[in-house]
Amino acid sequence: MSDTGVSANNFPTAETRPDRVARVPWAAVIVFTVVAWALAWLVILPLWLTKTDSPVYPLLGGVLPAAMMFTPLLAVLVVVFAMKVPRGERLRFLGIWPLRPAKRVVWFTVLAAFVPLLLVAACLGISALFGWITLDLVGFSGFKAMVGNSLPVDESLIGTIVIAQILSIPLGALFNAIPAFGEEIGWRGWLLPALRPLGIWPALILSGVIWGVWHAPVTLLGHNFNQADLWGVLTMVVGCVLWGMLFGWVRLRTGSIWPAVIGHGALNASAGLIFLLSAAGAPMNLTLVNPLGVSGWIVIAIIVLVLALTGQFKQEPQLAPKRIPTV
Repeated sequence: MSDTGVSANNFPTAETRPDRVARVPWAAVIVFTVVAWALAWLVILPLWLTKTDSPVYPLLGGVLPAAMMFTPLLAVLVVVFAMKVPRGERLRFLGIWPLRPAKRVVWFTVLAAFVPLLLVAACLGISALFGWITLDLVGFSGFKAMVGNSLPVDESLIGTIVIAQILSIPLGALFNAIPAFGEEIGWRGWLLPALRPLGIWPALILSGVIWGVWHAPVTLLGHNFNQADLWGVLTMVVGCVLWGMLFGWVRLRTGSIWPAVIGHGALNASAGLIFLLSAAGAPMNLTLVNPLGVSGWIVIAIIVLVLALTGQFKQEPQLAPKRIPTV
């Protein structure tokens, strides 16, 4: 089936299938992108205007990036209700409801809570293999240095605490799913289906680029990579394109946004693994080690390549065409 359906084979066309658009609504895409980017800068602006040695800077640094994650949701509200894209069956178009095929949606959502942890662990393995990070899997000195004196416990329990934190990451994915929904309803909920008439790969790449540039207000402050320049933004863009392909695949494969939401939450919950397992005092370049950095590029590129070669990006759930009443 082509991007807009093949009526000759009795497949639903864009006019009869509610999760499709016949052509890219470029005006809405531009408005969505501008609103999401502009609101992101507006939310983070107080952090830019606050000196780093100010006592409120750490508080703003924890609250404002989380608030920024809801700006794509606000952009979706603008294009859906003000510009009326799409005009009907909005929940289905956005992948919110119904959960069909139900079994596939449920299993992909469950896997999405665990797989990002495995992928981040693979990033650590790649980083260790190339000498980008020094791991301490016995004494967990990086974790002890991170908590400092804020966790006065017997050192013999440190390993147990670290393992418990790792095992709790899938649960953390559920808590992180709330702000992750604020992003995913934009990137994979609305934007990816809106760009879908371009073809799967152009839609995945362009939506990933828009997602990556959206991070610029915090990336230029050194967030994620400690690289507060355009190279940091470019690193984030590449990382978002690749991770966006993975999240986009589960979105298209299931017809639902929820696996991408949980997967995004699990990625955010797993990112701290590099600090839990690294050796204290050892040099660590976050551009290389971060899951959105070079190690992540390698791991996700391999996964995407395997999925592509096995034809997984061509498989999307078929919806029954809407019944068109006869006159």
